[in-house]
Parts: sequence; structure tokens; C-alpha cells
Amino acid sequence: MGTQIKCLLKINEISLKDLNNKTLVIDSYNLLYQFLTTIRSRDGSLLMDSKGNVTSHLIGLFSRTTRLMQNNIKLIFVFDGKPPKLKEIERQRRKDIKIHAKKKYEKAVEEENIEEMKKYASRTTRLTEGIIEESKKLISALGLPIVQAPSEGEAQAAYLAKKKEADYCVSQDFDSLLFGSPMLLRNLSLIGKRKKSGLSYTNIKPELINLSENLNNLGIDQNQLIALAMLVGTDYNIGGIKGIGPKNALKLVKKYGSDFEGLFKNVKWNEFFGYPWKEVYDLFKNIPLEKGYLIEWKEPDKEKVINLLVNEHDFAMERVKTVLDNLLKNKESKQQKGLGEFF
Repeated sequence: MGTQIKCLLKINEISLKDLNNKTLVIDSYNLLYQFLTTIRSRDGSLLMDSKGNVTSHLIGLFSRTTRLMQNNIKLIFVFDGKPPKLKEIERQRRKDIKIHAKKKYEKAVEEENIEEMKKYASRTTRLTEGIIEESKKLISALGLPIVQAPSEGEAQAAYLAKKKEADYCVSQDFDSLLFGSPMLLRNLSLIGKRKKSGLSYTNIKPELINLSENLNNLGIDQNQLIALAMLVGTDYNIGGIKGIGPKNALKLVKKYGSDFEGLFKNVKWNEFFGYPWKEVYDLFKNIPLEKGYLIEWKEPDKEKVINLLVNEHDFAMERVKTVLDNLLKNKESKQQKGLGEFF
């Protein structure tokens, strides 16, 4: 779900070229959900190999990741660890939505209603351990670093960005800003033309959100942004305070300044949630992080990539080899250029 504060933020559209020579740290779960939701058959079913194994995530990862690599973009992938206890309610909510969607999908299948099948199939999306492990396997085979978070992936990604290990955090959700990411990049997996309706198309571009710029525009600090999001609702207090939208929340945090005790007493927090507001606030401020990570980029291992995609999942050999050859040529060309400049 994430926090719904988009209407308050200044969002800048950029181009793929603007990301040249940048390092991006990716919230992997968020990205994989996008692939599993959007890369599907006409009837909404996931793409599979001849053995019935899901391949939508691998198709998305391989095509999008290699495209970014060919554009001289360095990638770091962060994976979620154990979710906070406060997220259990949100996890159950998502589970219930999937169960409901599955029933609707099965009914659409019986009625042979393709549009309804497509509509509800994507809502049943879930990340399995197999999908996660295969994704890690492909990422590593492409020579890209993986950081395993002890808890929330977005928090870990924000930490890496704050430590200047990366220029931008990549996620569709705005939670990265609450965890303090200086820059949030959205729409990375959606770049290009996307069908809108009928014969009408819209061109999707990357969106960049500068935390410092937005805090200045809003006239609040990082701590107040967290409090604002809590009023609207986060994954740890779903729905927020009834009747308070983003604009009213902004007015309230400005009115109370740093007096969060007074703020949450005034909005009657305890009538909506059975736990103190400080538990949610402290989670954003002090969530567990991995600080002993190792970030290292390596040359893609052609044999491992081909074995996973071609031998195990029926990808076209020619297509995979062409992409890998282009990647290696691009890397060799950059190395030669660097030597030329040195001499």
C-alpha cells in the first residue's frame, strides 16, 4: 500500500539519458511485483515455460536490467528480510484481497470473460520463495550486487542512498522518503509506451523526487514528514486517522511543529489504533539495517545466465546470447575508452 502523499510532492520527469553513469539501488520486491503484475498473457495468466514454471519475473528482470546496464547504469538490488510485527495487519489485508481476487478470477474463467480474467488475475500476484531465489540467481549471474536487508527493503535501500552508495532509490512507493532516501526514482520498469485506452497511448517517463526540495517546499522537516504520513496512513497504521487527508495532515504538522505528543492526542490516535503512535514513528526512525554489506560489480557470467534462462526456462538461446554479447562489448568498449583517455 505505502503512504498516499503523492498530491503534496513535487515530481520531476527525467529521461533515461539522465540516468547515464548513475548508481541505482532497487527495492527488489517492489520491482518483482510490478513484473508479475504486468508481464502476463492476454487472459491475465502468468507467463510460463514448457514445464509450467512461472517466467514473468525472469523476463522482466533480464530485459529491463540488461537495458539499463547497456545505458551505463549501475544497479544494486536490495531484498526484504523479516517484516516488522506492525506490518502483519497490512500483510493480512493484502492476503484477503488476493483471496477475494482469486474467487473473482475463477468465476471469470468459468464465464470465459477475458477482460475480467485479466483484471483479477494481476490482483492475485504473490512472491514465492522460488521466484525470489531465482531472481537472486539471475541478478548475481549478471554480475550485480545484492544486499539482504534484515527487515524492510525500502529502509535498507534508503540507508545505502544516504551513505552515498547509490544516487537514487528505485521504488513505486513513497515510503523510501519516510526512511530518509535523498532521492526517489519511480517508473523505472515502466519506461516507454504504455497502452492507455483504445488506440490512445501515453509515454511513461522516469520520475525523480528530491526529498530536501520537497521538505523545503512543504515547510516541514523529515520528522514531520513521518508524522504527516502516519496521519494519512502507512503500512504500519493502515488508513491513518479517519477524515484526515494529505492537505489537512500538512496543516496539522505545521501547527504542532515538533509537539507530536500533542498532535496525536488531538487527532485521538488511541481511538483508531491499539498501540502507541511512538511505535510506528520509532519504526521509521530505528528500523533494523544491514551495515556490513559488500557491494561489488562483476562481469556477467554467460554460462550461468544461459543455464538459468535457456536450459531451465526455455528462453531463446539466440536472444539471450545477443543481449549478453552486447553487454560484454559495451563493457569492453568503456574499458578501452578509459585506457585511451589515460594515455
